[in-house]
Amino acid sequence: MRTDTPVPVKLSEYAPYPFEIDRVSLVFELDPQETRVRAVMDVRRTGPGDMVLDGVGLDLRALAIDGDPLGEARYTRDAERLTLHDVPDAFRLETAVTISPSGNTALSGLYMSGGRFCTQCEADGFRRITYWPDRPDVMSRFHVRIEAPKEGFPILLSNGTPGASGDLGDGRHFAEWDDPHPKPSYLFALCAGDYDVYTDSFTTMGAETVDLAIHVDKGDGPRAAWAMESLKAAMAWDEAVFGREYDLGRFNIVAVRDFNFGAMENKGLNIFNSAYVLADEATATDADFEAIESIVAHEYFHNWTGNRITCRDWFQLCLKEGLTVFRDQEFSADMRSRPVQRIKDVIRLRARQFPEDAGPLAHPVRPDNYASVDNLYTATVYEKGAELIRMLKALIGEDAFARGMDIYFERHDGDAATIEDFYACFEAASGQDLAAFRRWYGQAGTPQVSVSESWDEENGRLTIALSQHVPSTPGQSDKQPVPIPLAAALLDGEGGQIAADGWPGGERTLVLDTAHKDFVVELRGGARRPLVSLNRGFSAPVRLVRGEEDFAGRLARAAAETDPFNRWDGLQSLMSDNLLAIAYGGVASPDERLVVAVAGAVESAGESDPAFAALLARVPEIGGLFLEHEPAAPQALEFAREAFRRALAEALRPVIEERLSHPSPAPFRPDAEQAGVRALRSALTDLRAELGLESAAALKAQFDGASNMTEALAALRALTRLDTPERDAALAGFHARWKDQPLVLDKWFAAQALNVDAEGARQLTAHPDFDLGNPNRVRSVVGVFAMQNLCAFHDPGGAGHTFLADMARAADSRNPALAARLLTAFEQWRKLEPVARDSARRTLEALSEDGLSGNAGDIVGRALADTD
Repeated sequence: MRTDTPVPVKLSEYAPYPFEIDRVSLVFELDPQETRVRAVMDVRRTGPGDMVLDGVGLDLRALAIDGDPLGEARYTRDAERLTLHDVPDAFRLETAVTISPSGNTALSGLYMSGGRFCTQCEADGFRRITYWPDRPDVMSRFHVRIEAPKEGFPILLSNGTPGASGDLGDGRHFAEWDDPHPKPSYLFALCAGDYDVYTDSFTTMGAETVDLAIHVDKGDGPRAAWAMESLKAAMAWDEAVFGREYDLGRFNIVAVRDFNFGAMENKGLNIFNSAYVLADEATATDADFEAIESIVAHEYFHNWTGNRITCRDWFQLCLKEGLTVFRDQEFSADMRSRPVQRIKDVIRLRARQFPEDAGPLAHPVRPDNYASVDNLYTATVYEKGAELIRMLKALIGEDAFARGMDIYFERHDGDAATIEDFYACFEAASGQDLAAFRRWYGQAGTPQVSVSESWDEENGRLTIALSQHVPSTPGQSDKQPVPIPLAAALLDGEGGQIAADGWPGGERTLVLDTAHKDFVVELRGGARRPLVSLNRGFSAPVRLVRGEEDFAGRLARAAAETDPFNRWDGLQSLMSDNLLAIAYGGVASPDERLVVAVAGAVESAGESDPAFAALLARVPEIGGLFLEHEPAAPQALEFAREAFRRALAEALRPVIEERLSHPSPAPFRPDAEQAGVRALRSALTDLRAELGLESAAALKAQFDGASNMTEALAALRALTRLDTPERDAALAGFHARWKDQPLVLDKWFAAQALNVDAEGARQLTAHPDFDLGNPNRVRSVVGVFAMQNLCAFHDPGGAGHTFLADMARAADSRNPALAARLLTAFEQWRKLEPVARDSARRTLEALSEDGLSGNAGDIVGRALADTD
């Protein structure tokens, strides 16, 4: 076995850092091969002990206290730490180190991307820049001076407000930046290079002018326009909804091609993966425009929920991320369609977080230990964390929630806070004890809520019996009940709702806060039994299991739903059961009644809400079906899914032909209205491929005539499922046109990775344009293959598992965080049918012997833990 397994960090062992660093001055003498970093820190003691500084990959050149160099007897140093002994209670610490940005392939700390300098310091990248107590509860004011050659690096950026700048001679220049707000080291940022700069300004509600600038690759300036519009919309929304005003005179964004994540909220200098900044109709899809709008807002919202108030330790990561995801989801709902946005949020939650909660990588929203901090950045922390904020709001009400947020901002501005700090604000605002609700933060697993009903027709009394159960998860077998708010309504079966005592307008939130609970609805004698709509708008992140109910009853409730989410979810649930029956139950073909119902719903919604119609046309993905039946046989599920898609395509054939005979809306706008029309066109294009090889010519014509990337890519993806000359011609034409546009070429790789076997995926990684050093390119092939092409990835022969293992090994040697993220594709391996399960186990066991990095080794070790 590997011998470098990291020692787990435990929440119970948290202790405050025994020193405060009120101010630090940093001087960077930038050089790609050898950058010199000098730091001067004003330190004062706040507790007993030595001063321990983190540092990785640093060449120490100078070390002094109050101007006196330290002899070797005054400190000890190893590969990860510098410990200073017998330091005074107040002193000035000076260090000088050298680092090699060009040799930094992990993309953590200071590195080169496209010939430019940039940083990524969350969670522990700053220790790769200079010696520092690299933890979020050490907050300091930063003054930064950057020195660099003028040629190649005319723009020098850091956090805060620009200060002095000028010429140094010998072809070099400098710029200084000062951040007046204390911040932890993970929010430090530096960028230097030659950019196109897209500028604008924003006037705050306090009448202050903020200069806005987005820095992108040369020639890409116009493609930053949508990101700028999204930023201004986010700034206005945060003022209107949360009363939060921006607090500096400048806000910079820098887009970089080589980035491990989506974006980083560094104070006043956000650094973005260029995929989430650059967009125009020719090169970006509507999904790209939506993602840019959401992620730009998310990073901006961090200015208050993450920067002004940060987390005390990394166990509290959900405090900044879950809260900020909730905020960006609400923003997107206001910018677009709230029902459609909610469905998209739940699709992501169920696709990413539900499987995580049901597998060996399950962990609470606030974990109590971790081995690798990079592996805390999960769907549980982000998406489930956001759902907990949404439930909190539902439980205490909108007014108390707003007051609680105001109290939080007032009490903790400038603090490194905890979950307990946060909830104390809402207890003060609402007068409620929220201790039971906080159990959600300490328990892993997705609660299952069972529902049964009994109807007393004579007395007009309906009893709704609810019970909850949370399955065992690694390290947690004993689960406690949690408060679960279930938005409910009484439906009349004809598109309306029935009022009753305690159900104004026929609606009420049922709070299940014990293991079992009955809710009695009093109507009147002789009243017709209502249909009960539960978990409306997905008010709680649970799996809802109803008692015995026949197909006709379920279909009738879906048709009668007044809640768009539940209407969509009702049909999804019926389709899932039908797919499972085909895959495992001996059912020969899709249920014709269901196919007709889904097709009718799509056609009906197509005119009034095409975005909703597009979601209705989605057939459940096989990854979600893994949770519904064990052992999971991906090949059988894929067969069932394709059978249903073919039947649905035939039922919608007239709609497909009619809708796609019209041109795409013009002129192009990325707004919700037009995006909804294109979403339905794309969904129908996707189904068109199921009409047989004869559809290839029509799809190729769509591809050739597409006036925007949304529709071109929809046609290309559909064609990749057909082994025809039209497919090959479209792929060749797409590559020829876009080979010099990296973000667009990522789409070309991803479209193929969705529909190839393991050997085809290997061939894609052998393509001259594949780059193991670029995370976007790796994710477009390896990530898409392993996480979306599950039939090929979990092929019983094991070729898919071997491919992923080989690529993870190769990535791990240069970028451990990327390798670890790829290996999470094994999270559902225990649910597989025996042959594929044995292949996955053998692959993981082989990986465990390979001496992987701590990041990758942590994922493999947890995946294998407690395995027979």
